[in-house]
Amino acid sequence: MSHAAQPSASLFINGLPVEGQGAALAVHYPYSGAVIAHLREAAATQVADACAAAACAQPAWAALRPVERGRVLIRAAAIIRERAEELARLETLDTGKPIQETRVADWPSGADALEYFGGLAPTVTGQTIPLGGDFVYTIREALGVCAGIGAWNYPSQIACWKAAPALAMGNAMVFKPSEETPLGALKLAQILTEAGLPPGIFNVVQGRGAVGAALVADPHVAKVSLTGSVATGQKVYAAAAQGMRHVTMELGGKSPLIIFDDAALEDAVGAAILANFYSSGQICSNGTRVYVQRGILTAFLGRLSARLSGVRMGDPLDEATQHGPVVSPAQAERIRAAIARGQAEGARLICGGPGEGAFVPPTVFADATDGMWIAREEIFGPVMTVLGFDDESEVVARANATPYGLAAGVFTRDLARGHRMAAALQAGTTWINAYNLTPVEAPFGGVKLSGIGRENSAAAIEHYSRLKSVYIGMGGVDAPY
Repeated sequence: MSHAAQPSASLFINGLPVEGQGAALAVHYPYSGAVIAHLREAAATQVADACAAAACAQPAWAALRPVERGRVLIRAAAIIRERAEELARLETLDTGKPIQETRVADWPSGADALEYFGGLAPTVTGQTIPLGGDFVYTIREALGVCAGIGAWNYPSQIACWKAAPALAMGNAMVFKPSEETPLGALKLAQILTEAGLPPGIFNVVQGRGAVGAALVADPHVAKVSLTGSVATGQKVYAAAAQGMRHVTMELGGKSPLIIFDDAALEDAVGAAILANFYSSGQICSNGTRVYVQRGILTAFLGRLSARLSGVRMGDPLDEATQHGPVVSPAQAERIRAAIARGQAEGARLICGGPGEGAFVPPTVFADATDGMWIAREEIFGPVMTVLGFDDESEVVARANATPYGLAAGVFTRDLARGHRMAAALQAGTTWINAYNLTPVEAPFGGVKLSGIGRENSAAAIEHYSRLKSVYIGMGGVDAPY
């Protein structure tokens, strides 16, 4: 197993695998705790090397016809699909997510992003603005070197989601994956190189926070795109501001999932399960505050308990496993502390609990109130808090009473109410009669503390490029003296 996961080198700089010169970085398989790869962090000089290589290579990449850049991304998407099983296994080893998930959700979403932006690249154009005789035209230019900083919950998807629009627009990227899940980004660098990406255009550096800080502060970096916690985002945003760097921040949340009396109960229960327990609850957009209208609250909790009673936890490489381990012992302890806090505050434990070892089972609290810690803070684990409500205006006010605003969900058969709710909820994405579907064709991002900027869709192009205005004078020039 360890042989399959060990990369040829820890870093990827200027088109070549390079061994890190910093601290040792062991990669653990979350299921067993076994070390599956030995890596080293990048030294500060290697971060600088990667950024310099990116800056050197970027102008020639930007000068290509956009369709040529697009072809490289589309070829990379094809390679990912050809190697689907090998990549799914690697993702499972890196993250501990069940193979039944990694086969459909992780690299496949990354391939979709590469394909989408590969196709979009040649369609990006400017405007012509008539001013009588004179006119202005606009050019959408690459920013230069983009720094990408990834999270551990969807490491390969995040690397692709950031690389695809950046590269499509003619930028180069230096990507730092989470130190918990460093393997997927190295594989992406290999695949892009195989697809024809020139050296220096996509580089990977490994390391903890200090490496990320060095990357954000590098003078070559024009843009920082981070997926991570709100606390990390605030630090990185402040650091990026020192150089007036562009930023995209994809941060956490405490998203509401609102279920009205008239909802299709089985669908609502299924969505609540997906919105809380998929990837062992380690998803930033999860709907962890589940507001259920009182008329169906008892029925909802009954169906939820029944459906969760049969969940299969175990070896993530076993196709039958539905619920895998959490990413690390430290994360498991944080989740267990949150569960203990919910019990201490007086919420009623319907099912689940602290679990043991690497596993925290799907856990549901009922009889919770909005002021409880478990209803306010992001737990980032398989913990659902169910809250009752009476009417629409009340639940909107309660759902919005949070500093976060990443996502929201509404289940109702009343279409007018669904649209009213979507308009009223303070969230970057609202699902009506669905949850956690994030196709690359649609923009994804947060409001309030949950972030700034958008990933995916044509909207991402604006966050990986800048506009230049060119004024054309067609007549003489009048001056007062």
